[in-house]
Amino acid sequence: MKSTGIVRKVDELGRIVLPIELRRTMNIDVKDALEIYVDGDQIVLKKYEPSCIFCGNAKDIIHYKGKNICASCANELKLL
Repeated sequence: MKSTGIVRKVDELGRIVLPIELRRTMNIDVKDALEIYVDGDQIVLKKYEPSCIFCGNAKDIIHYKGKNICASCANELKLL
């Protein structure tokens, strides 16, 4: 993991601010969703990308009844 040298304090509500330089570098825009992971004693933030519930593919996603399905899996389901 690469250190950025950026240190931020947690406020009274448990929030931290991601500096604009970091958001620009990581292509994180206002209102973008971030996934939160825990790896041992580390907290990892990752920009959320919807993926297919069946195969995990993140391309050609179709939203159907609140679920994410890729076009390939949707075509396979049509055959059933």
